[in-house]
Amino acid sequence: MKRTWAEVDLDALAHNYTEIRSAVRPQTKICCVVKADAYGHGAPRIAREMQKMGADWFGVSNLEEAIQLRGCGIDRPILILGYTPPEYAEKLSRLDVAQAVLSLDYGKKLSEYAQQAGTRVRAHIKIDTGMSRIGFLYQDLERDRASLDEIEQVCRLPGLDAEGIFTHFAVSDDGTDGENYTLHQYGCFKEAIEDLQNRGIHFRLRHCSNSGAVLDYPELQLDMVRPGVILYGLSPSGKMRRPLDLRPVMELKTVISQLKKVPAGTKVSYGCEFVTERETVLATVPIGYADGYPRSLHNRADMLVAGRRARVVGRVCMDQLMLDVTDIPGVQEGMTATVFGTDGGETLPVDELARLNGTIHYEMVCLVGKRVPRIYLRGGEQVGLLNYICPPEA
Repeated sequence: MKRTWAEVDLDALAHNYTEIRSAVRPQTKICCVVKADAYGHGAPRIAREMQKMGADWFGVSNLEEAIQLRGCGIDRPILILGYTPPEYAEKLSRLDVAQAVLSLDYGKKLSEYAQQAGTRVRAHIKIDTGMSRIGFLYQDLERDRASLDEIEQVCRLPGLDAEGIFTHFAVSDDGTDGENYTLHQYGCFKEAIEDLQNRGIHFRLRHCSNSGAVLDYPELQLDMVRPGVILYGLSPSGKMRRPLDLRPVMELKTVISQLKKVPAGTKVSYGCEFVTERETVLATVPIGYADGYPRSLHNRADMLVAGRRARVVGRVCMDQLMLDVTDIPGVQEGMTATVFGTDGGETLPVDELARLNGTIHYEMVCLVGKRVPRIYLRGGEQVGLLNYICPPEA
C-alpha cells in the first residue's frame, strides 16, 4: 500500500553497531537501547538484528516493552530503565528481566512481592547523580550520604539480586560545555560505588555511558555502555568532539496523490492563511500530523521531489498536506516525495525538520505514527515489513 512509509536500512544499522563496538573496549558490554519501539524504527526487527550482531543487553522503558522483546525471540538480558509496579516481581523473574530500583521504599516492595512469589529479581540500583529524575539522590557527596545507607539496605534485601548499579548523564552530549558537570556526575557515581564496596557490596555491572558519553568520554565505559540514538545513525548533538561515522537508518517517504495548477490568489488549506502569489503547481501528498508530521512545519519545511526541494504550503492536515512543485520539472502523480532522507544528490536530514519544529531528532523519529509501515531493506532490497494496522498475518 504505497501511501506513506518509513524505510529502515539494516545495512546502516549494522554499520553503526560495528562503529560503536570498535569505539568500546572489548571487555565492555553493550546494552542496546530499544525503548520507544526502537526510537520509532520497530523494536522487534531492530532487536533481532542487534542480537545477531552480538548485543549483550537490551534497554527498555517498561515491562510491556520487555514482554514484546521476549515474544519476538530476544533471549539476551533485558534491563527496564524506568518504573515497573513492584507487584510484577514474579513476571520480571519469570522473563529474566532486570529492573531498575529507584528508592528504598520501592526496593522493599519489590523484595516483598518477590518473596511472596518465591523467586528473585535481578536488580540494578539507579543513582541520581544529576538528572533529578529517578533514583537514589547522590549529587552532593556530603549532603546525600544517607542514600548510600539506603542502597546498602536494598542490596541486602531477600528476593533481590543486586547485580548492577547505574546512573544517567544529563549533558554528556554538550561538548566542552558539559564536561565539568558530566565529570562531577561520574565522580559522584564512582564515590558511591567505592563506598559500597568498602561495605562489602560489589556489583557485576557498573554502567553510566549513554550515547554522548560513548562518543566523548571513552574513559567512563566501565562494565557496560548504553548507546541509544547513535545506533540509529543520529548524533546526540552537533557538539560532539569525537564523532563516529554514523549512517541514518530511517528515511520517511510519501507519494504524490494529486497535481493541480492553480492561479495566483488561490487560498490553500485550513484557515486560508497561505495564498499563492503566482500561478502555482500544487502537489498533494498523503501524510499529515496523524502520521507524525508536525503541524508547525507548514510554510517552513521542505520535502524532496525528483531530487529538488519543494516547500510545504498551507496548514498541515491530519492526513494530507500540499507542496509547491511549480519550479520542479517533470513532476507526476505517483512520484515519491521524501519527507526526510536522500533523493538523488539532495539530502534533507531529520535534524533540519527537528530544528524547524523546535525539538530534537529523537522526537521526530519517535513521532512517526503507527499507521506508517516500516519497510526493512538490506542491500537496497526489501527483506521485511512491519505494518501495525494490517499485520501480514491478519
